[in-house]
Amino acid sequence: TTTVHSVHLLLHAVLDPAVKERLIPRNPCKYCVVPKPRKLDMKVLSPEQIGAYLESAQRRELLPMFYLELTSGLHRGELLALLWEDLDIEERTISVTKTLSAKTGKMTISPPKTQNSIRKVVIPTEAVELLVEEHEKHPDSPYMFPSPVTGNMYHPDAIGRVHKKLLKQAGLPDIRFHDLRHTFATLALQNGVDVKTLSSMLGHYSAGFTLDT
Repeated sequence: TTTVHSVHLLLHAVLDPAVKERLIPRNPCKYCVVPKPRKLDMKVLSPEQIGAYLESAQRRELLPMFYLELTSGLHRGELLALLWEDLDIEERTISVTKTLSAKTGKMTISPPKTQNSIRKVVIPTEAVELLVEEHEKHPDSPYMFPSPVTGNMYHPDAIGRVHKKLLKQAGLPDIRFHDLRHTFATLALQNGVDVKTLSSMLGHYSAGFTLDT
């Protein structure tokens, strides 16, 4: 919406002289209804809150999944769709090539929405070690995070409910799962990660979009 407002102002300024020169009867931009800027309901966890959140995850034996989320900024569907083969232990990277969605109760795997979303994300050594430990618990499963109930991938709604429980147990304010991605991005910028690198990690189409968000 910021871009829409900028274009509207530019066109309005460009067409005003044409009205004065009587090349056109009126400025069409005058009657355009420009959408109001979208307010993002974005919340992020502080470093202290992250510690409490991860402690809750550890008590539920879900530390690897949520530690990876907070050190990679993956979309929920991308996180849940990960296979063990997507991890390159030596290079310390995660290959993001697919996403999990659930519509009308059915889970489906599909490519990410854009070509930019297909990427490799470098993760910390600690995250790699946690993922290796996690895989040792279910070495025959192809999924990085199999559900203990179904043995399949977690349903997005199910992991959303787990996320809410972790917040409650840690005494933290209610935030969306997607805000974990915002938390990663915000702390990365605050700690000196350049915006172009961050944009690539998040799968954004431009550094400008990353900063706007």
